[in-house]
Amino acid sequence: MAGDRAKRLEALSAQIRACRHCAEAPAPLPHAPRPVFRVSPTARLLVASQAPGNLVNQTGIPFNDPSGERLRDWMGVDRDTFYDVSRIAIAPMGFCFPGNDAAGGDLPPRPECRKLWHDKLFAALPQVETVLAIGRYAQDYHFARLGHDVPKGASVSQTVARWREFQDARPMIFPLPHPSWRNSGWLKKNPWFEADVLPVLRAEVARLVKE
Repeated sequence: MAGDRAKRLEALSAQIRACRHCAEAPAPLPHAPRPVFRVSPTARLLVASQAPGNLVNQTGIPFNDPSGERLRDWMGVDRDTFYDVSRIAIAPMGFCFPGNDAAGGDLPPRPECRKLWHDKLFAALPQVETVLAIGRYAQDYHFARLGHDVPKGASVSQTVARWREFQDARPMIFPLPHPSWRNSGWLKKNPWFEADVLPVLRAEVARLVKE
């Protein structure tokens, strides 16, 4: 049975990597599609993020940028552990880099990925025990998917501040702000995040990735 599930996940992953839907959409991507994600039938921890940035699009390696350095520090893991797909899965809301807006920031994740792939993908990952939901798009989807009650329209700050409420849920969902340098001001204004949230987050990550 485990072997069959692994084969089904491998086949689904191949379909996602071959997806070219947004190359032909009414508003196509500004570059060739390059879905970036990492999943396995054994990873008990899921990093559910927003969408790849430009540097990630160039390398095909998720969180291969300064945001990734900060996220790994939050989690208390090194690069080898973070990229061990047998222990940590990484699946953004948009699999491809969505391009930049007029101000140079990243556009929101493309909604096509969620509609086409996400329900199928996460249904194929029943072994996941904890989801790190990074940013509003990931939080909106995964809270709804896992049946957690979060007020519609709640800000990321409001959702992250409620992190204790979801510690006993299974699967557990851990709401996080985006680790982008753009959020450095938010981190300074909310010292409780580093003082209260990160120790619990690191303990949970350590429990899930231990050999």
